[in-house]
Amino acid sequence: MTIKYFFIFLFVLTFNTINAQDTTQVTTKKVVLTEKVGGIDFKTKTITAEILSDSTQTLLDNQIAEAFEEKWKEELYSNTLFDTIYRDVTGLKYEAVYYPELPTDTLKARLQRLQARTPFNVEYNAELESVIKNFLKNRHQSLERLMGLSTYYFPMFEREFDNLDIPLEMKYLAIVESALKPKAKSRVGATGLWQFMYATGKQYGLDVSSYVDERSDPIKSTTTAGVYLSRLYDIFGDWDLALAAYNSGPGNVLKAIRRSGGYKNYWNLRPFLPRETAGYVPAFLATMYIFEYAEEHGFIKHKPKYRHIETDTIHIKRTISFDQISEVTGVDIEEIQYLNPTYKLDIIPFVKNKNYTLTLPKENMAIFVANEEQIYAYVKEEEDKREKPLPQLVQSENKIRYKVRAGDYLGKIARKYNVRISQLKQWNGLRNNNISIGQRLTIYTRNIPSKTTVASSNSTEKSSKTSSGKIYTVKSGDSLWSISQKFPGVSVENIQKWNNISGTKLKLGMKLKVSKS
Repeated sequence: MTIKYFFIFLFVLTFNTINAQDTTQVTTKKVVLTEKVGGIDFKTKTITAEILSDSTQTLLDNQIAEAFEEKWKEELYSNTLFDTIYRDVTGLKYEAVYYPELPTDTLKARLQRLQARTPFNVEYNAELESVIKNFLKNRHQSLERLMGLSTYYFPMFEREFDNLDIPLEMKYLAIVESALKPKAKSRVGATGLWQFMYATGKQYGLDVSSYVDERSDPIKSTTTAGVYLSRLYDIFGDWDLALAAYNSGPGNVLKAIRRSGGYKNYWNLRPFLPRETAGYVPAFLATMYIFEYAEEHGFIKHKPKYRHIETDTIHIKRTISFDQISEVTGVDIEEIQYLNPTYKLDIIPFVKNKNYTLTLPKENMAIFVANEEQIYAYVKEEEDKREKPLPQLVQSENKIRYKVRAGDYLGKIARKYNVRISQLKQWNGLRNNNISIGQRLTIYTRNIPSKTTVASSNSTEKSSKTSSGKIYTVKSGDSLWSISQKFPGVSVENIQKWNNISGTKLKLGMKLKVSKS
């Protein structure tokens, strides 16, 4: 099912659910959520809760919602858009494109209006028309997806560029550079939203180490890109040429000026520039036009999981892994990775005189801050009891080889085999989260439940009243970690094993075994 039709289906489902409420008892009330953990009030949040009938609650929390989550995660970790844009920019053709929905006269008028409000040279020419129509005809779906992601990133970009007096339209450069993938990596090693090479990033003060790569930090890399672009503008006095120099280096632009006989208009220099740079500025201008006139062309901006203003950031006080953050907050690891792309190994290090930060959705950050002391104590306890032998020596009898399929990403594979993403990366020597179709991964696991085992377990869970183990009903604000704290001697891993679940996602009302049957 395509993304477009998936959203239509989701809308119909929501509409039917709303219309069904005339037969459902709905009560609205404010609820303050607190829990006792080790004699301390575990504060969560105040919410306005709608208490629905069981049938409606089941309808709202169904497989469609889970499918939406999977679509979102695939969106975050797929490199398809980045690869497509890179191919399009380097291989642009300027042949006439039949696209009757955009008459030439209409395009000329719109470009003229755009030219009046931006310092870039977007004056009409046949080559730019060819690129715009090509994108509209062949990249409608991918551009629509990028528009959804842009609602998270663009406010950050605009704030940083405004501080540096950079044209706000420069935000569209990140689409051409990286398809808004903060961990995007080119074939020559350029990394991040703004595609900095290692040497350039270090030169401009971006920290790159075994744990951290600030080229992937949305805010720091944007500030650096702005400073670099300002310097290029100071050299050339023209934003189009600054863009060309950003892509190929100021030396290549200066050579093109000499070879052209002294021309300084980008379109006159284009035949003398490297092939990739020759398509770079037209791709940027075409992207700018399409985003500025998205409504006129019928684009629908799919809402992202988060907006920047819905997140919060704190400085961490000790080394902590994404696995541990996920366990104590209930936020999926993929979402933590998305909001914290700076960290290469899914670990936030604590280093003296360095300020490393954690970003989470605001409501989850409130829970983290309210229980910070207990969380760090839990992290220390985890470190103290961690076994040191190599997993190959301990679990060699359970070694399997997994072939990566289309739609796979590390979080999905980790949940399937009930292991951690950090373990997958360690076992396979992965420096980041990128995997490719057909790649073979080594996985060590003590117990891979078969479908029969899972079905049997689920059956046992449903008839839990006859089980000799304790049963806990999941409440609002619960996470695996907070539940484990209620029962001495019970760990997060215990709860996952006894209930045959992987990952950290819990559902309201879910029944969990919290002791061994």
